[in-house]
Amino acid sequence: MPDTSSDASDYVVVGAGLAGAATAWQLAARGHQVTLLERDVPAAHDGSSHGSARIFRYAYPDPFYARAVLESKALWDGLGAEAGTELISSVGAVDYGPKRNPAQLAEVLGAVGIDHELLSAAEARNRWPHIAFDTEVLWHPGAGVIDAETSVNAMVDLAVRNGTRVLTGWKVARVETHGTGYRVRSAAGSTIDAANIVVSAGGWLPQLLDSLPLPAGFLAGLPEFTVRQEQAFHFRYRDHDGGPAAGAPGWPTFIHKAAGIQAYGLPGGRDAGFAGQKVAEYNGGPRIASAAAQTGTVDPASRARVTDYVRRYLPGLDPEPYAETTCLFTNTPTEDFLIDRATNLTIVSPCSGHGAKFAPLIGHWAADLATGTGTVPDRFRSATSAALTT
Repeated sequence: MPDTSSDASDYVVVGAGLAGAATAWQLAARGHQVTLLERDVPAAHDGSSHGSARIFRYAYPDPFYARAVLESKALWDGLGAEAGTELISSVGAVDYGPKRNPAQLAEVLGAVGIDHELLSAAEARNRWPHIAFDTEVLWHPGAGVIDAETSVNAMVDLAVRNGTRVLTGWKVARVETHGTGYRVRSAAGSTIDAANIVVSAGGWLPQLLDSLPLPAGFLAGLPEFTVRQEQAFHFRYRDHDGGPAAGAPGWPTFIHKAAGIQAYGLPGGRDAGFAGQKVAEYNGGPRIASAAAQTGTVDPASRARVTDYVRRYLPGLDPEPYAETTCLFTNTPTEDFLIDRATNLTIVSPCSGHGAKFAPLIGHWAADLATGTGTVPDRFRSATSAALTT
């Protein structure tokens, strides 16, 4: 028999990934009654926020995002201090390649006050001989690696400390209007009533949209969401101590935009035994309708492309992957986030390709919008803008 019980909450947050956990944390810290619903468990492996390795960086060609990273970092520092654990490890980052434009990135970082260096390819190869740089290189030492799973759990724990109720294994089937608020129905028949809903469903959002009571004009104004089943591979460091040659700096994170491939990499952390670098092709995985369609199967063609890339550009790695996985990227055409609201229903899609570093700030923005106590940048409210012009 399904559980048909119903209870109520001021705010229901759907999805306990980085953005949903951050939103619940922010709402609870402000004294609101919050219920956090998660279809599996927080930072579930089949979502976008699992594991220990996500890039934290400041390098953006758009000054808006570089400044937003600064704002987000202050929130990360506060979160880590309150949780009593390290969430970002500092390893620095290098950006290079004919389509990455390191000089432009250096100008942006200089304008917003981020410590950086612009190096020639020879200077960079001397500093990091385990990477075959093909252009000048932007280095910014303040970059690092986010432990996504630990971060999600830290935010959930702080939310619970402030009174949030967390329900796991709770798969949302649909949201209905109910009285002056909403009723959320689960696939198992449970219901929860709420005055306000925040949906942060990651790759499940495209599948869920038709089950939300959103105005037609708002729905029509939403950007197209592209969900990809990305492929990531772990390659062992060639030396025995987990780093490059003695006396040289360790492995940084990197973004390399070459003519034929856009690749990124970072120390893999505990995801693969701290033994190597995680390397992937940006937006290189197959498109799927939503997270529900993921198979978890690695594409042999993707493996071949990334392995060939490592063999060509990363001489400090053994070019045979010792571990591999899939993950979800959910993007908009502009790669801007969506944080928008219709009546008391807020939609949050932080775009997995680069959203992790902004998680505390996204939670802050979403809580501001959901409570009506603040605003979010207009570029994140495309549905509202479209609805107002139709």
